[in-house]
Amino acid sequence: MSKKIVILNGSPRKNGNTSALVKAFAKGAESAGNTVTEFFLDRMDIHGCKGCFGGHSSRECPCVQKDDMAQIYPAVKECDVVVLASPLYYWNMSGQLRTAVDRLFALEEGDVNLLRGHDRSCALLMAAEGHGFDDVLLYYNHLAEHLRWKNLGAVLAGGNCDTGDIAGKPELEQAEELGKSIQ
Repeated sequence: MSKKIVILNGSPRKNGNTSALVKAFAKGAESAGNTVTEFFLDRMDIHGCKGCFGGHSSRECPCVQKDDMAQIYPAVKECDVVVLASPLYYWNMSGQLRTAVDRLFALEEGDVNLLRGHDRSCALLMAAEGHGFDDVLLYYNHLAEHLRWKNLGAVLAGGNCDTGDIAGKPELEQAEELGKSIQ
């Protein structure tokens, strides 16, 4: 049975190393018969969470803020897999991705928690100049556990600074294989 996959791409570079991982993953996932929807967050107007607890999961747009998260909420509500993709910035995900993840909290507020559980899975794709992924993995693993999402794993590609550095590296094949494994 085909799965609906949402990729939240937090890279600021449309053709950067993180985006290369996303393309490889999507290629594998689509070859396995899945539907992939990518949101390139850097080109979207997404505001930081206000911490107002004013969200309501049953609304079409569960957050009180009206911005481009309105495009993401319905896709996440309906998906089977959420893929978080980001370059590594100061041992964590990019601000673009962290902001979107924070705003997903609105799906947990109100009558029904539409974010937690629901037989949803997740994966992490990251590219970095260095290799210090321990802190971001700790965050990602805690997030997956909190949301009760099945953790499908991570592809972590260190040693990639300039656009195109990832070309020919095994992490691209790993990302494609991770995508293919979703069935």
